Amino acid sequence: MYRIIAETDDYIAVDKFPGISFHSESGSAGIAAQLKQDLAVANLYPVHRLDKMTSGLLLFGKSLAWAQSINQQFRDRQVSKFYLALSARKPKKKQGLVRGDMEKSRRGCWKLLATKENPAVTQFFSHSAEPGLRLFLLRPLTGKTHQLRVAMKSLGAPIVGDQRYGGEDQDRGYLHAYGLQFQWQGESIRLVCAPTIGEMFTRSSVQQALLQYSAPWGIDWPKI
Repeated sequence: MYRIIAETDDYIAVDKFPGISFHSESGSAGIAAQLKQDLAVANLYPVHRLDKMTSGLLLFGKSLAWAQSINQQFRDRQVSKFYLALSARKPKKKQGLVRGDMEKSRRGCWKLLATKENPAVTQFFSHSAEPGLRLFLLRPLTGKTHQLRVAMKSLGAPIVGDQRYGGEDQDRGYLHAYGLQFQWQGESIRLVCAPTIGEMFTRSSVQQALLQYSAPWGIDWPKI
C-alpha cells in the first residue's frame, strides 16, 4: 500500500502505491486510515491528497502545528509540487505552459476551456525516453481536480493507462507525485520519490531520462 520515505517528529512522508485510495471505501482501509493504524498514533493530519490512480509522495503531519503550517503553504501556493507522467504520444509542444479554466464534463471527467478567469496552470518539460514513449515533468501551480490528467490530454499526449482521458490501457496509470518542497522552521525541506511500480516506469530508458530531473526545483521553468 505504501512505503515510508522520510519521518521526523513532525511529519511522515510516504510513497503511495498506485490503485490505492486515500479514503477508506467499500470496507477497505484507505492509506490515511491504514497508516494511522500501522503507526499506532491517536492523530495523523493529512495536508494534501492524491488520486487513486496516482502514486508517489504524500505528507501527513504528526503535530497539529506542522499540519496547520503546511496547509497554509498549500493554500498560499508556496509548496512546490512536481509530478512525472508517461505518454505514448508526441505532445503539441515539448515544453511550456498549459493554462485555462476547467469545468465538469460527462461521467466524472473534467475539460479545459479557452477562458482564463480562474485557470488551472501547469508548467511542463518532456523528454523522449524511447520511440513511442515520452517522459513528462509536470509542475502544477494550482490544485484543480484532475488538473494534470486534463493538461496532458490537452497537449494531445494523454497519460498511459489513464483511459478516462484517452490513454492507452496498461498495468497502471502512469502519473507519479515525484517531488515536494516546503518550508518548516526556517528551513527549506526537499523530498524526492522516484517511481518504482509499473513496468514502463522501471525501464532503463525511462530511468535514464529521469536523471536530468533529479533536482526539479533547480530547473529553469517556463515563464508564467
